[in-house]
Amino acid sequence: MAEIRPSDVVVGVVHVDPVVHRDDRGSFVETWRREWIPGCREMVQANRAERVAGSLVGLHYHRFQADYWTVTDGLVRVVLHDLRAGSPTDGSTLCLDLGGDGSDRHKGLYIPPGVAHGFAALTDATVAYLVDGTYDPADELGVAWDDPAVAADWGVIDPVLSGRDQANPIRADLPTDLVPVFDADSPSGGAG
Repeated sequence: MAEIRPSDVVVGVVHVDPVVHRDDRGSFVETWRREWIPGCREMVQANRAERVAGSLVGLHYHRFQADYWTVTDGLVRVVLHDLRAGSPTDGSTLCLDLGGDGSDRHKGLYIPPGVAHGFAALTDATVAYLVDGTYDPADELGVAWDDPAVAADWGVIDPVLSGRDQANPIRADLPTDLVPVFDADSPSGGAG
């Protein structure tokens, strides 16, 4: 059975350490089960991002969508920042590495709505992720990756960024109607 650990830093974020089954042929890993995240919605879309070393994606956030990430190749530094007004961890930042060649390469990460998320490719990397909502451009929002309020250590010196990510505002400049609100009734601590 997978080891499921809620984050101590950002409420609603869940770390998943799945069981790896190995034999002479190689390995098999069950990467997702809905029951691992009680109360989460059904995942309805799968995406994959392939990035070269030094690339930085984010910070992005959604008011109505959750993500579940796994790194299938390479090593990334994940940065999460709680934007949810009223959350017990509002303003907290969590940085962690996912992927690599060690035991961490099979781990998964559940990110509830309202938590800004991004990653820096520390090596060439592939991130596979599930989402519980189909693409909605009105719910594709962002915060500046280098916002001092986030205070993230991305692990890269001169990141390669998209134009969108270069233009994201700092947290203090987010329009109030786009700031997610913590939903205490949501089992995953999502935004309402």
